[in-house]
Amino acid sequence: MGLIERCNELFKTSSLYEVLGTSKQATEADIRRAYYKVSLKVHPDRAPDDELATEKFQVLGKVYAVLSDAEQKTVYDEQGIVDEETDALSHDRCWEDYWRVLFPQITVQDIVEFEKKYKGTDEERQDVLQFYVQYKGNMDAIMESTLCCSADDEPRICSIIQEAIDKKEVAAFHAFTKESEKKKKTRRKRADKERQEAEEMQKEMGLGDEDDSLTKMIKLRQTSRDKNFNSFLSNLEEKYAPKAGKSKKAKK
Repeated sequence: MGLIERCNELFKTSSLYEVLGTSKQATEADIRRAYYKVSLKVHPDRAPDDELATEKFQVLGKVYAVLSDAEQKTVYDEQGIVDEETDALSHDRCWEDYWRVLFPQITVQDIVEFEKKYKGTDEERQDVLQFYVQYKGNMDAIMESTLCCSADDEPRICSIIQEAIDKKEVAAFHAFTKESEKKKKTRRKRADKERQEAEEMQKEMGLGDEDDSLTKMIKLRQTSRDKNFNSFLSNLEEKYAPKAGKSKKAKK
């Protein structure tokens, strides 16, 4: 059974783009992040004995292998077919190894180092304002989406937004300018609960305070959220992920 047929059987669509939850207009980086997000849900580490999940994981790897190769992607886009004989779709390929080469494990220390270089930069400011516009001033969504952001950062994040409003760089959304004290307290309460859970986990794992383990754990938990991690990965992948090599040309 060919790749397109397998996609239809396992994902109920014959479109390789729909399997990854993206579109034909997606950039190479968009396709890479889409593959990461979808494949993470069925990664063998999550359910080592789930044969269906493993099968889906392998098919997702093949889908990405096709769409990430310029020549194969062009053939698929123009003709709607996949060359099953290409080396990229080798049946004996270890798709889990392939995944780990594309997405090497990012450590807590990587996150801490990234935070040092990221906070207070123009890049962070642009990200904050982008989220502000995207979520129309909803601070819950903005705080969840901003990289390496904790409750302690909220006053600073708000000042970035307010300054941009004063300079008329962005619109003054009611959700931000008129946010109720009740909603602010609820958000803070939620953050305090997360910190308490991290403290309990720290004790269970026997971690000490000498290496600021709690702070690192909280940062890892926050950055691991889907929205944050996909964006975080795109910032780190150039530094930590080796460039994916081009697959050999399809056999005639």
